[in-house]
Amino acid sequence: MLTVSDLHAFYGKSHILHGVDLRVGEGEIVSLLGRNGVGRSTTIKAIMGDVQASGSVRFRDEELCGLPPYVVARKGLGYVPENRDVFPTLTVRQNLLLGVKNTRRTGRWTIDDMFAMFPALRQRADNPGGVLSGGEQQMLTICRTLMGDPELIMIDEPTEGLAPMLVELVRDLLGEIARRGTAILLIEQKLTIALAISQRVYVMGHGRIVFEGSPQALAAAEAVRREWLEV
Repeated sequence: MLTVSDLHAFYGKSHILHGVDLRVGEGEIVSLLGRNGVGRSTTIKAIMGDVQASGSVRFRDEELCGLPPYVVARKGLGYVPENRDVFPTLTVRQNLLLGVKNTRRTGRWTIDDMFAMFPALRQRADNPGGVLSGGEQQMLTICRTLMGDPELIMIDEPTEGLAPMLVELVRDLLGEIARRGTAILLIEQKLTIALAISQRVYVMGHGRIVFEGSPQALAAAEAVRREWLEV
C-alpha cells in the first residue's frame, strides 16, 4: 500500500532523514519508534509533502514525493499532527465537518460514529474547539482526519500528555480504525501500546531505520532497545 524508499528530508541546509525505507500494508498497524529528535515526525511530514524531501514515496503504485500536502491528502492519506491543530473558534461539529473531503459519497466514518466512540465530543458538539481539554482536542483531531475517510492514516504521538483513561480510549480507537480497513502508521512513545497493537515495528535512530521486525522480535532484541529506545 505505502512504500517509502531512500527518503531524505531537509530543514533548510540541515539533513534530517538519511535514506529511510519502510512500508505499510493493507489494514496494517505499523509503529515507528525511537527517541525524540531522531526524525520520526519528519518522516511522516516528508511522506505528507510537508517538508523538503527526495527519494520515493509510493502509495498504491503512485509516486507522491514532491506533491503538495493537499494533493497527497486527496490521494487517500490522512495525517494527525502532534500539536492538535483544531480550529479554536469553530465548534466541535464544524471541526469534524471540515475533515470531509467528498460530500457526494458516504465514507466509512460519520459524525455519529465519532460521537458514539467519544461521548464527550457529543456533549460539546456546539462548543468552540478552543475550550476543549488537551485530551478532547486530541480526540477531535483524530476524528476530524477520519471524517476524510483516509485509506491510510499517519498519527503522531496520539497519547502524549493524556490521562490513563484517555490513553485506553485512543488504544481502542486505533484498533477500531484498523478493523474498518484503514491502515495506520503510528508514532508512539509508549512502547507497551505500540507493541500490543502493531503487526510490525520500525526503530529509528539518527535519521535512519535501525531495526525492522515484529513486536515479538523487538521485545527479544534487548541490545536494540537499550541502544535506541531506553532512556
